[in-house]
Amino acid sequence: MAIQTIDELPTPSLILDRAILRRNLKRMSDRLRDAGVMLRPHLKTAKSIQVGRMAVEGHDGRITVSTLAEARYFADGGFKDILYGVGIVPAKLPAIAELRRKGVNLRVVTDNLAVARAIAAAAAAGDTFSVFIEIDSGAGRAGLPFPELPGLLDIAAVLHAAPGVELAGVMTHAGHSYHQSTPGGIAAVAEQERRAIVGAAEALRTAGIPCPIVSGGSTPTAMHSRDFTGITEMRPGVYVFNDLDQEFIGSCATGDLALSVLASVIGHYPHRNQLLVDAGALALSKDISAQEFQPKVGFGTIAGTSTGGLAVVDCSQEHGFVGSDDPLPYAALPVGSRVRILPNHACITAAAYDRYYVVDSDLDGGKSVVDVYDRINGW
Repeated sequence: MAIQTIDELPTPSLILDRAILRRNLKRMSDRLRDAGVMLRPHLKTAKSIQVGRMAVEGHDGRITVSTLAEARYFADGGFKDILYGVGIVPAKLPAIAELRRKGVNLRVVTDNLAVARAIAAAAAAGDTFSVFIEIDSGAGRAGLPFPELPGLLDIAAVLHAAPGVELAGVMTHAGHSYHQSTPGGIAAVAEQERRAIVGAAEALRTAGIPCPIVSGGSTPTAMHSRDFTGITEMRPGVYVFNDLDQEFIGSCATGDLALSVLASVIGHYPHRNQLLVDAGALALSKDISAQEFQPKVGFGTIAGTSTGGLAVVDCSQEHGFVGSDDPLPYAALPVGSRVRILPNHACITAAAYDRYYVVDSDLDGGKSVVDVYDRINGW
């Protein structure tokens, strides 16, 4: 018999509220359109063609991915302008070239002169490439640090001079925005992000090297930037679902979390004021990002006003330990009952699953399964 309600689903399962998803997508779409900035959503969060198609509605269809598996999956789904946003290595250039020969403008990223030379050499053999130079705007992960930008012109010169290579522009990820929890703090990071990539673009143009695309990224800076001058596109990702981390840093409100994990209560332990659910580390992840500003959220909180204040305070591989500062409502949560757990970090939690069971809170409060979306995992 076909599944009709979430009560018929196996646990743990990944639940996606389509109504909240649509609101999240519209909010970001409207914001960037009003700012005159192109949207290139980072689909590493959703990893779903269905969500991707919804995310680019009303835009030109450009997207970002973080794995070659995602690139192939979205290319097969009809997406033609794809930025592979993780630093490329020469061994992966044949896979890039293969997709490009099929008509997909799969773009790559580097901050390394030797890699730029390898790209130029591969193009000399007959392939074509589109390349972004990555800039570190303060996150300290990857990219040429601003304002020094060591090697920027050398890398750009190699790429610009190579037949078959397009220097598409510069890009950055302002990951340090996740460590701010006020609109002003995030706006300051957004301005740092903007100055870094616009400064890099200006340095290239001053040297006579075109820089058509100036690409920023991160959901917090896309939501709280006060000035997009000089930026041509933004690459937010987690905004499609949001999570506790985004709620606590102020990128979204409590009602904007579209993703949850459905779990069953499997044990009561009043002597330690805990109960167990069948969603542990593999179902939730052990990401503790949201604890930076709300330590008591543990590894996820239990959704619903009737069970407010409950969190997965610890987890082993398949067990989640639910606790609270107040006595647990065991009568309301008998063994066999079900809870929805809101994740700390939607991207990491969703990675454990191969599908989304889609509900719609605008239709019946989210009780019925209205669709199933697939997703791509692996590399």
